[in-house]
Amino acid sequence: MSIEPILTARGLVKRYGRVTALDQADFDLYPGEILAVIGDNGAGKSSLIKAISGAVSPDEGEIRLEGKPVNFRSPIEAREAGIETVYQNLALSPALSIADNMFLGRELRKPGVMGSVFRKLDRPAMERFARDKLSELGLMTIQNINQAVETLSGGQRQGVAVARAAAFGSKVIILDEPTAALGVKESRKVLELILDVRSRGMPIVLISHNMPHVFEVADRIHVHRLGKRLCVINPKDYTMSDAVAFMTGAREAPQEAVAA
Repeated sequence: MSIEPILTARGLVKRYGRVTALDQADFDLYPGEILAVIGDNGAGKSSLIKAISGAVSPDEGEIRLEGKPVNFRSPIEAREAGIETVYQNLALSPALSIADNMFLGRELRKPGVMGSVFRKLDRPAMERFARDKLSELGLMTIQNINQAVETLSGGQRQGVAVARAAAFGSKVIILDEPTAALGVKESRKVLELILDVRSRGMPIVLISHNMPHVFEVADRIHVHRLGKRLCVINPKDYTMSDAVAFMTGAREAPQEAVAA
C-alpha cells in the first residue's frame, strides 16, 4: 500500500513476570479500513490492544499515530489523541441516562459564570448532541434520550457505546468483541453500525472471535499468534478455515501475508 498507516506499532514487548504477552509485536492500521484482529486465547490480542489504547505501557517498542511517536500513559491520554475504545464490558453506567453516558467524564458546562463558578452542566446541549449522534447512526429507535441505560436491550447499549466512540473518536475506534453477548438480530444491528461508522471514513480495529462477523465486515485480518503478528490476510483470498488454521498453528502462514 502506498498510503501511510494511521496507526502503527513496531517491536512491542510486554512482560508480566515470566510471561511474555507481547513478543516483538507489529501492527498497522490504514485510513478508512476495518482491521480485524484475531487470535487464540492467550495469543496476546488483549495486550496488543491495551498497549495501543493506553491501558498498559509496553516494555519495549514504538507506537506511532499519524507518523508521530506516541507514548500513552493512560486510556485518557489515548482518548485525547483521538483513539476511542469500546471494551467488552461496555463501561456504561446502567443507572445514568443515555445522554449522561455519552458524556461520561467529559460533561459540558454551561457557558459563563454558571459553568465556570457554579459548575452547572449544560444538559440541553448534551441531550441535543447525544440525540444528533444517535440519529446520525440510525439509532433513534431509542425514544427518550433521558432514559436509563439499564432499560435498553443489549444491542441498544452496544449501540450507545459505539455511538459515543464514533462521536468523540477523531482518528481511530477500537471495538473489543462488540457482538460477544448479543443475539443474532442485535449482532446484525451492531455490524451495520460498524459499517456505517467506517463509511464516514473512520478506521476501526475490530477484535472478535466470531469468524463469520470478521469475514463479513473486515477489509484485512491481522492474525495474532504467540505474542506477535503472524500474518495479515485479505478475507477475499482465504476461508474461515484457513484463518483458524493459521491462528492455531495447524497451517503455516502464507509467505506473502507474513510480509504484509
